[in-house]
Amino acid sequence: MATEKLKKIRLMFVDSANVELINQLLDGLFDDGVLNLGEKNSIIEGNTITTNRARILIDTVMRKGNVSSSKMIAIIKSRDPTLYASLGLSSGQPAQPAAAPERQLEQEGSGTLIPSTKAFWTGKQGQRDTYPAAKKSIRHRVALLITNITFTTLSDRAGADRDEANMLKLLVALGYEVVKHTNLMGKEIDAAVIEFSNHEKLKETDSVVVVIIQTYEEPDEFRTDNIYLHLGPERCPALLDKPKIILIQACRGDKEGSVLVKDGLSCDDASLYPGHEDFEEDGSQVNREKDFLALLSCTPDTVSYRNPDHGSLLIRSFVAVVNASAHVDDIEELSRKVMRHFEDCNIKIQMPTKDRVTLTKRFYFFPGI
Repeated sequence: MATEKLKKIRLMFVDSANVELINQLLDGLFDDGVLNLGEKNSIIEGNTITTNRARILIDTVMRKGNVSSSKMIAIIKSRDPTLYASLGLSSGQPAQPAAAPERQLEQEGSGTLIPSTKAFWTGKQGQRDTYPAAKKSIRHRVALLITNITFTTLSDRAGADRDEANMLKLLVALGYEVVKHTNLMGKEIDAAVIEFSNHEKLKETDSVVVVIIQTYEEPDEFRTDNIYLHLGPERCPALLDKPKIILIQACRGDKEGSVLVKDGLSCDDASLYPGHEDFEEDGSQVNREKDFLALLSCTPDTVSYRNPDHGSLLIRSFVAVVNASAHVDDIEELSRKVMRHFEDCNIKIQMPTKDRVTLTKRFYFFPGI
């Protein structure tokens, strides 16, 4: 029965449906007479959060019975065949129930990247709220991947090698040329970021991704503020108005108070960002820091966890979410899903966080374009 099918895939639908699909469903169900105008407008106007819209929509349709539920399933099939299949609707089998957290992440981490359709990419080109991503620019993508696996004063970072392999595979699949470094100390990381800021491809790329997988003891930590400094418009004009995505897998403290990653300015660091005024470049004013999004593995003063066999929770979750949803979701929605992933998996020991988000538009990876 169609209503039972929707009931079984309800949670996955709520978490997976994007705004575009929900709007298509609302239009289609209105045209088919399943929803009246008042119901359609109520779902749109009364719910600004995407997951809430999806939840109210599927619950409303289920209450209307099998015929209405069948029409909704048919629209999902025609509008988003990939989601239709991932929900288990194509095989007639319901989606599998959630596994235990570690097992679920292990299964999802092995997924493959779903490509965007050409129609989806074409539809986003020229939109004011979307960062441009011409095919030529996508072909010139470049990313920086720094992984610290072996240390002289800390035990080897068991699982960091798996993080490196997982991120390398994902970045290559997304079309990025990866500049890779291993086992760099604090000053060496800083030098690597500076070198990356002068990469010849930055003038042509539509975006960059910087991934740092590290842990340090004082005093040789790397100050993450330097990433924004070196890749900001003042020192790296080639990345002006281009999204810069930062992913940092590292502890930000522990119960003993050891600060392993410096991610805030102290008084001594004020000289890095003198004043709050704009600076001049070629006669025009530009913002000192713009078009960044950082996803950090944990909240301040907490520890980040890693499985020795499968890698860190953040990297595994990020890879799983991007593989499943990057074909239709922008980076902010992907980041939200990563955080939701921790909640759904009942991972209470750690929660990733977005930081210093200055994106002014939606950024899509457009995998496969």
